[in-house]
Amino acid sequence: MQKLSKLLKWLDIHLLKVLVIGFIFLIPLYPKLPVRMVNYTYIAIRVEDFYMVLVGLAIAIQFFRKKMEIPWKILYLFLLYWGAVFLSFIWGYYFQKTVIIDHLGFLHSARRIEYMLIFFVAYSTIKSKKDFFLYLKLIFSVLAIVSLYGFGQKFMGWPAVQTMNPEYAKGYILVLESWSRISSTFAGHYDLSAYIILLMPILIGYFLYTESKKYFILFLLSLGTLVLAGSRASYIAYLFSITVFLVMMRKFKLLAIILIATAVLTPLSDNLANRLTRTFQQTKVFVDSETGQTFVARNMTPDDLPPGDFGSGSNLSTVGSGIPVVVDTDTEYVARQKIREDLLQEGKKSGKTYSPEEINSAVDLVFLRQIPIIKYLPDISISTRLQVSWPRAFHAFWRNPLLGSGPSSLGEATDGDYLRWLGETGLLGTLLFLAILGSIIMPIFKHTKKMQQKYAYIFYGFLFGFVGLFINAGYIDLFEASKLAYMFWLLAGIFFASSKLFVQKKSVGKLKI
Repeated sequence: MQKLSKLLKWLDIHLLKVLVIGFIFLIPLYPKLPVRMVNYTYIAIRVEDFYMVLVGLAIAIQFFRKKMEIPWKILYLFLLYWGAVFLSFIWGYYFQKTVIIDHLGFLHSARRIEYMLIFFVAYSTIKSKKDFFLYLKLIFSVLAIVSLYGFGQKFMGWPAVQTMNPEYAKGYILVLESWSRISSTFAGHYDLSAYIILLMPILIGYFLYTESKKYFILFLLSLGTLVLAGSRASYIAYLFSITVFLVMMRKFKLLAIILIATAVLTPLSDNLANRLTRTFQQTKVFVDSETGQTFVARNMTPDDLPPGDFGSGSNLSTVGSGIPVVVDTDTEYVARQKIREDLLQEGKKSGKTYSPEEINSAVDLVFLRQIPIIKYLPDISISTRLQVSWPRAFHAFWRNPLLGSGPSSLGEATDGDYLRWLGETGLLGTLLFLAILGSIIMPIFKHTKKMQQKYAYIFYGFLFGFVGLFINAGYIDLFEASKLAYMFWLLAGIFFASSKLFVQKKSVGKLKI
């Protein structure tokens, strides 16, 4: 009985810390298997949601018992932001009618609170430097597991659980093809890559602090995983953040070693190399000399560049100048097939039918009017953003600049967090969210400047991990990707609470102040 009493007393004191440690392992490592699917979407209720309910109950209990430290000034910003999000939801559903499904809009709104709660739990459990280093070591051990599992997926056929499309989100256990981009224990290659670029500068900072080679080996392992994930945006964000970080730290030799290692490891993924080289690709565009209509004559595959706006209905002004070219036989065949399909489709709409001779003659006539030129066009990923996702977000924002169109109104993804914030929550939600980030980052930066250099390496690492994440968020929805969002707010809470513990105290004579 006495042992049980001691155990309960210990658990009472360390309950929140135990939950944080469980969180560190559960969120990155447990696959996104659905417990229950949400109707009209491929979002699901998962184990992590139940865990966060437990965390929420623990917060409430410890708060009312006055056993939880709260950063009140920043809490008010969080509360204002959550209020703005729900105000956007209410306005979008009841007045604008832009939020179509009430429970989906509510779920999107509630999850913004769910993702951010761990910030306060992590903050309240940091009592000493020992707590900080304990969390970091556990986080790095999880990164090692995630990276090793990613290599196992690539080379040993280890299974994956992804949510990249509605069918996969039902919880299928997948074995990836040899050419596929790995996702490790994450829901897709994008959030895996973002998780890695957030941690890599911290890991390098910790390596500079400890000078232990095992942390540099872990860095190389995670770099290999980033390459195999094949996210072009994350790769570019990594190069920028790690380069600026090490230049600022004046670690030029280490930077040279890392850049060489990056150059050596990048060819591991043909997918990444191809995506980097095919961002803008030389493409033959046909311009009708009479109508100005344009089209791209190519047999498209998923990895090919899309026509984008250069369809048969485009205006000549969208093409601009180009280089006249000679058309090879294969391209001519594809162009003629495209012209034939367009003529038959137009004829079907107007009720006109063609005989075989008439359609052949019409194709010859239209083809002879075409002027082939060379253009450099963006790939399908960029084209989708420029032509669909981003204009849709702009439209939602301009419809209601203050509140936006409401959470969930832009669908499952906007392919860029900043436009998603503006489109869904307007200026009010966006500015409050940025204010929260600024209220976290600026104190950490100010404290870091007052630390001993060996500790400052780690905290600058977090700041530059945030920079890499922020760059990446311009192209991908990251703060709404559950595993990544959870980990960011966890790290934010840890570093925000810990930074003041490492500030050097000034001394005057023998007095400490």
